[in-house]
Amino acid sequence: MVSIDEYIIVSSNYIPGYEITETKGFVYGLTVRSRGVGGQIGAGIRSMFGGEIKEYVTMMEETRDEAMTRAIDHAKAMGANAIISARYDSNDISDVMQEILVFGTAVVAHKVE
Repeated sequence: MVSIDEYIIVSSNYIPGYEITETKGFVYGLTVRSRGVGGQIGAGIRSMFGGEIKEYVTMMEETRDEAMTRAIDHAKAMGANAIISARYDSNDISDVMQEILVFGTAVVAHKVE
């Protein structure tokens, strides 16, 4: 179980220690990113020598966080306090653009005492 700012997110269909009392529906968060020309040149040079391309790692971490935040905002707007069955998906839009999608099911969950 992951908690982002007290918001529960799980990849499973249930939340251990919680009862799901209401299903609000499908939620998603989407973002598309591209590195600037300077970052692409730096990453291109790094790729010639092998190893981790830190410029892209940082960009993708920020992109995933942004997509997750958007999914949480979507779920909150529906009145949910958790997301179950959370997944990430990623696609190339072009040689320099990457789409990141977070999706899952928004639910209302209560801690079992």
